[in-house]
Amino acid sequence: MDLPVSPGLIIALIVVVIGILIIAKGLVIVRQSEVMVIERLGSFNRVLESGINIIVPFIDQPRAITMIRYRKMGEEYQAITSSESRIDRRETVMDFPGQPVVTTDNVTVRINGALYYQIIDPKRAVYEVENMSQAVEVLAKTTLRSVVGKMELDKLFESRAEVNNEIQAAMEEPASKWGVKISRVEVQDIAMPEEVESAMRLQMAAERKRRATVTEAEGEKAAAIAMAQGQRESAILNAQGDKESAILRAQGEQESIKLVLGAIGDSEENKRTVVGYLLGQSYIKALPTMAKEGERVFVPYESSALLGSMGMFREMAGSPEDAVASHLQASGNRSGLRGGVVGGAASGG
Repeated sequence: MDLPVSPGLIIALIVVVIGILIIAKGLVIVRQSEVMVIERLGSFNRVLESGINIIVPFIDQPRAITMIRYRKMGEEYQAITSSESRIDRRETVMDFPGQPVVTTDNVTVRINGALYYQIIDPKRAVYEVENMSQAVEVLAKTTLRSVVGKMELDKLFESRAEVNNEIQAAMEEPASKWGVKISRVEVQDIAMPEEVESAMRLQMAAERKRRATVTEAEGEKAAAIAMAQGQRESAILNAQGDKESAILRAQGEQESIKLVLGAIGDSEENKRTVVGYLLGQSYIKALPTMAKEGERVFVPYESSALLGSMGMFREMAGSPEDAVASHLQASGNRSGLRGGVVGGAASGG
């Protein structure tokens, strides 16, 4: 038999179901690093932080934020737009497509950059700008063109860090009005036209060749300087040796002449005789060399007189060597000297 269902029971069941729906609808769990902007009857009410939050169903509603993200499909970037009621406060990277930029030397390059930003104030990100991510992207592109447009192409490659810092500094003030913090900006890739790239390769090769030539020339210069210094020092040493040798020879000849004159007497006639004898010896020594260098030998006229003096010297004293030997033998006991043959210029007679 059927049990009658009273109207009160039905109403109670309906109230219980509605209460469960209200509790389920009003109980909001927000995950860590996420927030929700709540509006009550169309106006801002509060920001729900992470954890369990209670709202009034059908009266309190979350305000969604529009986000644009790019997905790389091969060589192309595809923009994906989404409306999100939960706002992520973590640092987000925006890898937007490459942008054509003209440098000061009228070279068009395509620069691909990455932007790192973080939502600091969700209320401003929702209410101060219509599309926060699009605004940040457009701001990054225009700032990139402005900064790079003031540089030459070579300077751009050398100053990537400077470009990044300038873009970040230029974006900080306008982005802060939207409750967004620009963490950093990175220039990922710089693409140039093929003709410009070929010209840069040729320039690089020429520069390296120039450096190699300069280095080689500097090495040759250093080697020539070192060789010249070595030759100079060698010439100085040779000259010093020749000087000392000439001095020693002159001293030896001087001692020889003194010994001869001491042996035969130091009168003027004997001095002239000894000098003539020594000159005659010099002529005789030079004759073999003169004979080797030519087929004919020319004897100077004065040599006959000198040879005559040598003959007269031998007739008078036998020979200078014999006279000196006799003189030294006679005075050997008194002076302690031993007899010998006179050296120097008189040794070759």
